[in-house]
Amino acid sequence: MLIAALAWIVFVNLWTVLRFRQDKRRAIAGARRVPEADLLWLALLGGSPGAFAARRLFRHKTRKQPFSTYLMLIAAIQAGAAIGWFVIGR
Repeated sequence: MLIAALAWIVFVNLWTVLRFRQDKRRAIAGARRVPEADLLWLALLGGSPGAFAARRLFRHKTRKQPFSTYLMLIAAIQAGAAIGWFVIGR
């Protein structure tokens, strides 16, 4: 079970980084963008570390509101859940 969870985390974070890169490239090219809802769903599914890394790496969506607030909220909820799981689940 742990291996499957780790594999999922790696997969969803890589996918998140790739989608942020794709959105940045589309923004530069003036093409149709990746919907913000899609990027936030990837973060919600476990890709928030990848989302923060991609924002920094590609300098993309760093000041966009309310996107930044939603992403921070998702990350805070996930961090709280992880802390709770480690503290209570042991």
